[in-house]
Amino acid sequence: MIRRSLTSRHILLLAVALHAAAMPVGSSANAAEGIPTDVLRVCADANLLPFSNNRGEGFENRIAQLIADDLKVKLVFTWWPQTIGFVRNTLRTRQCDLVMGTAVGEELMQNTNPYYRSTYALIYRKDSGITAKTLADPSLQGARIGVVARTPPSAVMLRHGLTNLEPYQLDIDTRAHHPAQQAVEDVAAAHTDAAIVWGPIASYFATRQRVPLTVVPLMDEPGTSPFQYMISMGIRPDEPDWRHWLNEFIVRRQGDIDRILTEYHVPLVNADGSIRVEVAEPDGYRMADYRAPTPPGLRGAETVGPTEVEQLAKAGAILIDVLPTPPKPEGLTAESRWVPPPHRSLPGAHWLPNVGYGAPSAEQEDYFRAGLETLTAGDRNRPLVVFCQPDCWMSWNAAKRAVALGYQAVKWYPAGTDGWKAAGHDLVTVEPVPRPEPKMAN
Repeated sequence: MIRRSLTSRHILLLAVALHAAAMPVGSSANAAEGIPTDVLRVCADANLLPFSNNRGEGFENRIAQLIADDLKVKLVFTWWPQTIGFVRNTLRTRQCDLVMGTAVGEELMQNTNPYYRSTYALIYRKDSGITAKTLADPSLQGARIGVVARTPPSAVMLRHGLTNLEPYQLDIDTRAHHPAQQAVEDVAAAHTDAAIVWGPIASYFATRQRVPLTVVPLMDEPGTSPFQYMISMGIRPDEPDWRHWLNEFIVRRQGDIDRILTEYHVPLVNADGSIRVEVAEPDGYRMADYRAPTPPGLRGAETVGPTEVEQLAKAGAILIDVLPTPPKPEGLTAESRWVPPPHRSLPGAHWLPNVGYGAPSAEQEDYFRAGLETLTAGDRNRPLVVFCQPDCWMSWNAAKRAVALGYQAVKWYPAGTDGWKAAGHDLVTVEPVPRPEPKMAN
């Protein structure tokens, strides 16, 4: 039986035997289908960042809000510390309808399909002299390494001769202690040389230390306990329709889920076990290879998903589509007439094509500047939502350029038209915004 947690919760696959408790009626879920109809109740820990807390600052808080918004119901959290008895005292007693994070294979709950896959990570100070990318690296020999007791890395470390260990307690009360966070902070304070903890925790707290830390997501090693685990959502076993709805939601909103996870620097693992590389935000504009993975955010702008875009549009934001015009097919003669396919975009969007290049021509730059000036009526506080398609640096460049032009409420929507359609919304045909008339000489 796999416990949902691998750190008191996300640190360990812990075998436990718990008996099912009585299930009194009290949930907001429809008894026939299990799908919440008025309020989504989520069981979570009130003090377990980066996953959740009672101020809504964790990535599971935010993903739960996506689900509630999609259902068009109110979101309510039931708080319970992530200790033994969590499922018995929350989901089993119908205090909630959903547990946001559980390792695939957890037998106390019915699992949805996984919505992310992550791994344990090695952490060390950049100035420590350690250069390891795997646990077999000689630079780790003799180092004092922190590890949470009875977690999968502890056995693998011994296999590599790493015996100078600093143990941290596994079963704790999260209202008072967070051993994995402490392990990261001890590396930063030089109390230890390195640590190995669950990747989402490692990356989240590493970015919050005063000294620079290196975070190395670890690959599975053949013949040992795995480092990588798929994380799903947990529901009661007797709710197949609720599971089906959540699985369909994960497919539709995977881009938005990934965006949130990336903002929290969660190490994501591809289906083949390779580590997904996080794209760093460049200082300048992207100058080539515009169809490629983009950074999780943009300095000076807010990154948004389809739910936020829908709300912004209703509130009067200007939607700016910057997808380039399609190129003329090769092989056509000069006499051939070519009609580009209709451009499909968000309802109400304004299409400003070819303005997202890293070094636009003077004409393209004037077109962009004049277009924004006209659409906002000169109000630089008017919210702008800039987008094209997923993995499109054109929208990132254009949003960055809008920030540079002095617009104060720029929203970057990286999922673009594909994300809008995946969220169940329709696209419409739009035409390019007319270019401004050339100024007449005096």
